Amino acid sequence: NVDRPRAVELSRGVGRVFRDDVSDLMQNLQRDLSKAFASEEYKAQRKAIVEESQARQQDMFGRLRTEAAKKGFLIQMSQVGAALVPLKDGKALSQEDFMALGEPAKKTIEKNRDELRKDLESLFEEAQDIDRVTAEKLQESDRSLADYTISRLFDELTRKYADSADIVKYLADLKGHTLDKVDRFKSAQESKPENVLGLAIDESRFGTDPFLPFQVNVFVDNAATNGPPIITETNPNYVNLFGKIERKFLLGGYVSDHTMLKPGALHLANGGYLLLSAPDVLTNPGVWPALKRALKTRELGIEEAFEQLGLIAPQGLRPLPIPIDVKVILIGDATLYQLLSAYDEDFWEIFKVKADFNFEVARTPENMQSFASFIAGCCIECELKHFDRTAVAAVMEHASRMVANQEKLSSRFAFIKELVQEAEYWARKEGAQLVNGAHVGRAIEERRFRHNLPDERLREMIEEGSILIDSQGSVVGQVNGLSIYSLGDIMFGKPSRITCRTFLGRDGVINIEREAKLSGSTHDKGVLIMSGYLGWRYAQDAPLSLSASLCFEQSYGGVDGDSASCAELYALLSSLADIPLRQDIAVTGSVNQKGEVQPIGGVNQKIEGFFQVCSAQGLTGTQGVMIPGRNLRNLMLRTEVVEAVREGRFHIYAVDSVEQGMEVLCGVPMGQRRKDGSYPARSVSGRVVAKLYEMATRLKAFQTPRNDGRSKTEASQR
Repeated sequence: NVDRPRAVELSRGVGRVFRDDVSDLMQNLQRDLSKAFASEEYKAQRKAIVEESQARQQDMFGRLRTEAAKKGFLIQMSQVGAALVPLKDGKALSQEDFMALGEPAKKTIEKNRDELRKDLESLFEEAQDIDRVTAEKLQESDRSLADYTISRLFDELTRKYADSADIVKYLADLKGHTLDKVDRFKSAQESKPENVLGLAIDESRFGTDPFLPFQVNVFVDNAATNGPPIITETNPNYVNLFGKIERKFLLGGYVSDHTMLKPGALHLANGGYLLLSAPDVLTNPGVWPALKRALKTRELGIEEAFEQLGLIAPQGLRPLPIPIDVKVILIGDATLYQLLSAYDEDFWEIFKVKADFNFEVARTPENMQSFASFIAGCCIECELKHFDRTAVAAVMEHASRMVANQEKLSSRFAFIKELVQEAEYWARKEGAQLVNGAHVGRAIEERRFRHNLPDERLREMIEEGSILIDSQGSVVGQVNGLSIYSLGDIMFGKPSRITCRTFLGRDGVINIEREAKLSGSTHDKGVLIMSGYLGWRYAQDAPLSLSASLCFEQSYGGVDGDSASCAELYALLSSLADIPLRQDIAVTGSVNQKGEVQPIGGVNQKIEGFFQVCSAQGLTGTQGVMIPGRNLRNLMLRTEVVEAVREGRFHIYAVDSVEQGMEVLCGVPMGQRRKDGSYPARSVSGRVVAKLYEMATRLKAFQTPRNDGRSKTEASQR
């Protein structure tokens, strides 16, 4: 069926050899058959068959003419057929003479004419049978000669590809096709196609070319592939993934044949592996259902992409499905995997193996050695200058900084490779033989400079005083918190002023950011946890009776995260105890209801952000940052910060509890609870309890009814 081409699977590299063999076969057939049909023996045999047929026909007509002459008739042949003409005295009888005859004579002539006409019809039928038999003899003669001539050529190929039953069947069919179309091989020179309206007609495009079956379409060629094929399709649309049927526009229509079938990525990966981007597969129309169907049925046909989109496509080929055995690897993020697992019931059945790639690896000696080998490999692959020890160490330090962990290395090797290339650029620009640590540092700083425009703008606003930040002195109810700004291509930290004001009331802790709808859910949770700590520590004997307002000053873009909960709690305790907090120490860290300081993210950027502000306003030697003690292993600071800490110009305080942090900020002991539930009077907790008691007493007195039955509130309103 010419509309249902089928695929044949061959060993690696055999496809193109078979294509060339069939092409040579067609040329040999044309040559040998042309010679055979041009031979004198063939012509003599054909002439004998024709002459025998003609002799039989002439003999038959001679006998009929003799019989007609006896009955007084002459047989005349014309273009419209044979005519029986009556004779009189050896001459043709005219119509007038015939009408002048008597009735008996006329009846005799008509009777003889009818008898001869029947004999003539029988003669013509017999002559046609002779012509048909002669044509069959000629055709059989051609077929016998062609069969004798081409059998050797086909038998040779059949023996060569005897291991493939499909090829043997194909060659047998091709031989039969050749014998059926043997007239096309009689002339070595094929006739040129005629021109219609100035266009050359190509019969092969109409499916009538007898030589079209000799054209082998090497659909997938793995001749140059070692091992199973591994295909990566960067644009997995329907055509690129499942193949297509090309068409040629001719005389107002589209024509196609099996040579216009083109493979897709799934065909190319058959027997191997196909790597696809999951988001790209899901966003291309029709691809995901067709991919699942192919993997479930383990066969793949070439279908019209228009039909998959619900459009009307020109009628074309319907190739038989090809069996496939391919491993499809989808690459995507965890969120997409979870969505597919939850909403696509076929996903678990088809994609059964999940592989999570960690973005960090342990900083062991073995991994460090492999990391150095990777850097050397990048230099060889990209033809770069090699790195010395200091440069390799600098790259590893940056890799640890990327994951913010002294005990880990980043496995985002694409970013590492970019850093290697940029560092080599600066070494080459200086004319150095090897890349050293300074060149790596230059590359890191240049990259940061290209992305840190928002960071510089905020720093300028702080220096100009547009954003109020104090890096010296002490203030009650005020602390410098540290915020992270993540803009996709860069992440940096900057201090934010956090203030707290306490006053009489029963509203508890009011989060101004939340009231203004500028607070995220995580930040709201941090404020509520802070309220829980306050109640657990200071409201065991009496309920909390206070109102407090917390605010991120000059924050208009929203706040989220709980890393400021420690700073907010310090500001609240400072306001209650009326104890000033140091402004030269910025605070980061989250707190739980037991007062334990919990680790946070972005600790390096936060420290560096406050260091930049202090440097711009002038380092005093007392400034620093307070971080959770559990974040110490995450410290991977820039060189200038490390040098400042080493020289005592900047400090990093690690605390594990709110009590430790409060003592650092205000220099006053937090105070331990005594057996009777009280705290030392001069401690922070003692002052907080005293303030809460005072506020509760005043609030209670303010609400107590007077002698006239009205409360102080009602009296003041009157």
